[in-house]
Formats: sequence, structure tokens, C-alpha cells
Amino acid sequence: MPAPFLSRRHFLQTTCAAGAPLWLPAGAQHLTGEAYEISPWAGPVAAFRGRAVLLNFWASWCEPCRAEMPSLQQAAALHGADKLLVLAINFKEKPAIALQFAERAGITLPVLLDVDGQAARRWGVRIFPTTLTLDRRGRPRHRVQGELDWTGPAAGKLIASLL
Repeated sequence: MPAPFLSRRHFLQTTCAAGAPLWLPAGAQHLTGEAYEISPWAGPVAAFRGRAVLLNFWASWCEPCRAEMPSLQQAAALHGADKLLVLAINFKEKPAIALQFAERAGITLPVLLDVDGQAARRWGVRIFPTTLTLDRRGRPRHRVQGELDWTGPAAGKLIASLL
């Protein structure tokens, strides 16, 4: 298993260090639901192109994060890796704890480790869970703060806008 850790570390280093131009969609608006808020965001991004991306910041101590994770897994499976990439970025936990949670919960999404919290700080994440979305052209689109059912109609519209 050493190779996945190298690629995940490389991803976080290059993504967090990237200084891509900021972008906000025209006519952006805030949407809220029972346990979530969706708003526009702009931040440093790596060169993601060709598929939509969900960057989900979570921790195993966060109950809404644990509740949301299965629906993220289902959304990834529903759309397929060629259309939607879902990355679960664990916030400041020991690698063994994060990976043990993912294994016990049956999560097969790529789990990236933000051991020191630098990625969350650089991306402006202060609430857990927070999911940042990028469209298929690699442009930042939405910040989803709080637990969202990623298989529900609100998430379906949001993901459709990224594809």
C-alpha cells in the first residue's frame, strides 16, 4: 500500500501549492437545506479537467461527516469515475484512524490525508463536512457546508451543473 500514499501526498502538495486564478460563477446564489448550505467559492486548484470533482473535507469524529460519507460513495458509483471524481480529505487525524474508519464503513473513495490541517486552511474550510466542487473544466463552483444527501435531488442538480 505505500504507492497510494505517495500519490495522495503528491496530490495534496501540488493542489495546495497551486496558485490558480480565482473564479466565481455569474449569478451565484446561496442555497440552504435542512443540514447544509451551498455557496460559490474560489480557491487554489490543481489542473482538474475532463470530469467533475468533489473535494470532501471530513473527520471520523464528525457525526455529520460519518453520516454523509455513504451518499458520497453512492454518488461516485452512480456517475462513474470518468465523469465524477470524489476525494475524501481527512482533517488532522492520524492516518491509521482515518483509513480504519474508511475500511470499517466500506468506503472505497480515495482518502487523502491532511494531517496538519494545511490543506483545509488553504482552501478556507472551517466547518465539517465541507465539500468543494469543481466543474469538468476544472473551475471552482460551489462550497457545500454541512451534511448533504449526495443521492438526493438537491445534490443531483448540483452535480449536473458540474458535468
